[in-house]
Amino acid sequence: MRGGAPVNATDPRERTPLHVAIFQKQHDAARALLRLGADPNRLEFGRYDIITIAAVANDIAGLKIALDGGGNPRAITSIYDGTALIAAAHLGHAEVVRMLIAAGAPLDHVNNLGWTALMESIVLGDGGKAHTDTLDALVKAGANAGIADRAGVTPLMHARRRGYTAMIAILEGAGAR
Repeated sequence: MRGGAPVNATDPRERTPLHVAIFQKQHDAARALLRLGADPNRLEFGRYDIITIAAVANDIAGLKIALDGGGNPRAITSIYDGTALIAAAHLGHAEVVRMLIAAGAPLDHVNNLGWTALMESIVLGDGGKAHTDTLDALVKAGANAGIADRAGVTPLMHARRRGYTAMIAILEGAGAR
């Protein structure tokens, strides 16, 4: 930055001004930082990039800024070696999931828990509309509904165990077993 701190300076938690701007939904500041050369793919102490921060916050505008600013929707982030797509699916942020799918996020990435975004929408979801819409978006995009967890339990089996009837219908409609 001209006359100030370097644009990618970090605090003790490895957060840059861009991380903070996205976290605080300071969209104009985030755009300005990106114009000044801030690194959109830098990871902070929890291994979150700005795409993941925006995805977790369900911040559509921040996510658009992150993607337009050069953020990588395929990045492996978080202590779970996941992706922004997995984080958004876990929280049932269906519109964020659709945006990340459109941006090329990996549909079938398996994190270090042994789960994909599709699996997390079920296992960590509540079976309600938000998580069902998330699952539907993933299935329609071509996510593999047959990838089982480490115990060999498939997404359909998890949905059945939880009684998530709408999710069961989506999975069965996709040919899941």
